[in-house]
Amino acid sequence: MGGTARDVTSKGELEKVLQQGGAVILHFWASWCEASKQMDQVFSHLSTDFPHAHFLRVEAEEQPEISESYSVSAVPYFVFCKDGKTVDTLEGANPSSLANKVAKVAGSISPDKPAAPASLGMAAGPTILETIKELAKDGGSSQVEGQLPTDTVDALNKRLQQLIDSHPVMLFMKGTHEQPRCGFSRKVVDILKEEKVKFGTFDILSDQEVREGLKKFSNWPTFPQLYCKGELLGGCDIVTAMHESGELKDVFRDSGVEIISSNGAKVTELGSGKGSVTESTGLSSILASRLESLINKSPVMLFMKGKPEEPRCGFSCKVVEILRQEKVDFKSFDILSDDEVRQGLKVYSNWSSYPQLYIKGELIGGSDIVLEMQKSGELKKVLAEKGITV
Repeated sequence: MGGTARDVTSKGELEKVLQQGGAVILHFWASWCEASKQMDQVFSHLSTDFPHAHFLRVEAEEQPEISESYSVSAVPYFVFCKDGKTVDTLEGANPSSLANKVAKVAGSISPDKPAAPASLGMAAGPTILETIKELAKDGGSSQVEGQLPTDTVDALNKRLQQLIDSHPVMLFMKGTHEQPRCGFSRKVVDILKEEKVKFGTFDILSDQEVREGLKKFSNWPTFPQLYCKGELLGGCDIVTAMHESGELKDVFRDSGVEIISSNGAKVTELGSGKGSVTESTGLSSILASRLESLINKSPVMLFMKGKPEEPRCGFSCKVVEILRQEKVDFKSFDILSDDEVRQGLKVYSNWSSYPQLYIKGELIGGSDIVLEMQKSGELKKVLAEKGITV
């Protein structure tokens, strides 16, 4: 890879460049992606045409911390920064758009005129540009043009729901479980194997309609996406955190997910889904008092993973959405921020999973119960009986 573009090998190195100010263009690429390699030739030529800007390459799978911080879900992917702030992005193999966005952020030509640097002419070469155009047609770009008709959207959503429900544990990933096509997908596959759960997978690289549709359907812009009993758990970072804390095992147990033994034989279900605590060590009076105080902090109190504006699991996200749909004022507590509360409340409530919803100090239940209550109208009735105005 020629030109004056250079490789970034750490997040610290990138931060130092961003702190210098000026224009910085990042190219997230992968060794297995042909479109990345072709677009990098254009990227390199652009670095020559705009010598005052910093052109940095980031190998997406080798630098997961950087990739996650920019929500990279496909390659090639470009991020345009100005004075330390992200001002634009570009996904896919589109040399003309890349050149125009570079010119705009580098500020070396008039923004109302299309860019025409050497990179789009003889320097890049007609063969490169023709190859990139073909790659874009074949899926080098994940951009979806235009809006789909309503009936088409409904059919797609029905198909997505069927795929999600096809297995109790379902992973939408890049590649297959035998041959993952990105480091994030490989990581989640490894975690599921360590948890010894049976799971299904779908290769989103094989179906552009599913790939783009699922982003909107789940309101989650990146892959992989892991689902348990139809509920989105999250992506690689959330699944990793849940695995390391033991919370993922709890979710599988409480959802009644089957596990497999080392020889591949089916094992009995891990739990009934009711979340009962099998072993209680007792709580100190200080902790019990603190938990009671937290529960009664608000007439409607939600103990969840993350915050309402940034849920850290699909179950928590679902309950937040339900409460907002019901137009209920509520407060929340992030159990990931306090392990004493997280473990203690399981014993206090005799309910071993999260989220947990309380109304006027009384435990209502978790995601599945709250959802059923909303569908039946029972939740609205309980809120009214408790004097909760909406």
